[in-house]
Amino acid sequence: MRFNNEILWFIMLVVNFSLIIFAYKKFGKIGLYTWIPISTIIANIQVVLLVDLFGFGTTLGNILYAGGFLVTDILAENYGRKHAQKAVYLGFFSLIALTSIMQIAVSFVPTDVEEAIVLFDGVKRMFDFMPRIAIASLVAYLVSQSHDIWAYEFWKKKYSAPKYIWIRNNASTMVSQIIDNAIFTLIAFYGVYPKKVLIEIFLTTYLMKFLVAVCDTPFVYIAHYLKRKNMIEEIE
Repeated sequence: MRFNNEILWFIMLVVNFSLIIFAYKKFGKIGLYTWIPISTIIANIQVVLLVDLFGFGTTLGNILYAGGFLVTDILAENYGRKHAQKAVYLGFFSLIALTSIMQIAVSFVPTDVEEAIVLFDGVKRMFDFMPRIAIASLVAYLVSQSHDIWAYEFWKKKYSAPKYIWIRNNASTMVSQIIDNAIFTLIAFYGVYPKKVLIEIFLTTYLMKFLVAVCDTPFVYIAHYLKRKNMIEEIE
């Protein structure tokens, strides 16, 4: 049975958030730290894929990338700003490592076999575009994640009770996603797509990230509950 894009998008969203909670429950903070490079790398590969969702053209990668905000919000909620900032630095490092190593890898000459050449060229085209994606992602990530961590702390001071997690989670993430999307879209795609497509990518990608941010709120509550009930297997 073949699923349409919208169903696949929802399945990927549920799988993404479920894996984050599983990693947290099973491995504690280390599980969340581990998820940051996973989501950063996959998101920056998926973002070159343009698909139609809900009648609009948008890039993939928004679920994985927005999931990074869920991870830092869980860290900020349960462990504080310092731990959330460490996760951001880990994401920077993973993206720099991916870009550096793959730029060397695609500089090799493939073996003289037709299938190998076709596969090699496909990977090379993806990673030839990666340096620009990486720069866009690093700048957007630095600014937006730093804002998200600051904003989460700001709203947590104003609404500290657990029942207000939804306020600090959404108030910090929604604005941070606008910042992230604006910076990333301009650096990554300006001059690549026509301006009309560029605007459409910005609006639809933000809409997707907005929906992801709304959907991730229950998972912050779940993570808070797991921590409060001492159900997290911390691995040092």
